[in-house]
Amino acid sequence: MPQLRVCVIGAGAAGLAAARHLTSELDVFEVRVFEQASRVGGIWVYSENTGIDERGITVHSSMYRNLRTNVPKEIMAFPDFPFPLEWSSYLSHQQVLKYLEDYTSHFDLYKYIQLNSVVNSVRPLIGEDSHQPVWEVVVTDVDTKESQVLQFNAVIVCNGHYSIPRLPAIPGMESFPGVVMHSHDYRHPEVFTGKHLVILGAGSSGVDICLNVANCAEKVYLSHKGSLCSKLPENVEQQRPIMSISVDGTVLFEDGQERKVDCILLCTGYIFSFPFLHDDCSIQVRNNRVTHLYKHIFNTKHPTLSFIGVCSLSCGFARFSLQAQYIASVLSGRKSLPSEDQMNADEEQDFQERLSLGMPEHHAHRTGTRGDYNGVIAQLAGVDRLSPLYDNLFKYVLEKRKYHVMDYTKDNYKVNADGTWTSQLF
Repeated sequence: MPQLRVCVIGAGAAGLAAARHLTSELDVFEVRVFEQASRVGGIWVYSENTGIDERGITVHSSMYRNLRTNVPKEIMAFPDFPFPLEWSSYLSHQQVLKYLEDYTSHFDLYKYIQLNSVVNSVRPLIGEDSHQPVWEVVVTDVDTKESQVLQFNAVIVCNGHYSIPRLPAIPGMESFPGVVMHSHDYRHPEVFTGKHLVILGAGSSGVDICLNVANCAEKVYLSHKGSLCSKLPENVEQQRPIMSISVDGTVLFEDGQERKVDCILLCTGYIFSFPFLHDDCSIQVRNNRVTHLYKHIFNTKHPTLSFIGVCSLSCGFARFSLQAQYIASVLSGRKSLPSEDQMNADEEQDFQERLSLGMPEHHAHRTGTRGDYNGVIAQLAGVDRLSPLYDNLFKYVLEKRKYHVMDYTKDNYKVNADGTWTSQLF
């Protein structure tokens, strides 16, 4: 039986997980990974560049200089490749990148990866005698600008979702006289030295950047819907969401309070974007919900088109590994999927459950601690479940972060032989 030719788009953590598990079955799969950057690592490749890089490519990474992980290495790692024991629990982005490069070398993946290669187009070609399409993939070399038209039996999309900013529509924003920046373009806090600024958004990155910027700024207004329970730096003041902005730089908040600022930093998240997917792929993004995807992975109309990493708020690398194994098991024929109608019904049920819980539509792919998604995927893939450590420690860290955002990354965790863990408290 001929090998299945599989195209993997992206050599960040998700794409590397796909390559690792597919190449463990070389009698079944022929794998090619296309990465537009000049090295593996995806979002973890730090660059001072913003906007367009020196090669004329849009800068993908949203990494900033002082970032440290907000999940400890004990539950961030791929299950079959732990981080070095001597490293502290919360890592720098340089350490994570080295880990991904070591993972690539350890599993001998470099020979399957084509760097400096942009995927321009993915299109299904459906013949009269075949239910599943052949996938036409157009790839362009960043340096030579030469394009190849290739064909594959399957495509796995691993292009990440932390690179295209989600920009809010705020009255007066267009006439604000100061600096407006999205967190995608934030690199270091010195740019805000002595400034009064408002940070819109208090998700994980918003809070972390707030703490980072507070070391240099004169005053920081953290604007968001809720109220953080944790102690914050003395020069940080929580405010309600922004209502409007005046031409003199005055920001009006929902409760009527006003503050005059020099800068606005938008930590408002990112949107899914798959500009290379042809309309015939039957993938749509509406209000940041990707449809139609079974278990947030398989295109329900053309299941040989799949996605890794659409889910957010999770122990990423471990989940990528499970999703990659599920895809490999389906493509190889070891596991089968429900019918298209059944998969669409499952997707809709999951979405309606979220709405009934009060979740907004754009949180359609947030999993976090909701349910046992990891366990479901492991069972469907026919592979070992993750250790209970992943869920238990993840929940503990979320709770710890809620009340100690300034200090929680000082903790170090030790995993015991029986899978339990202990922490060295700050």
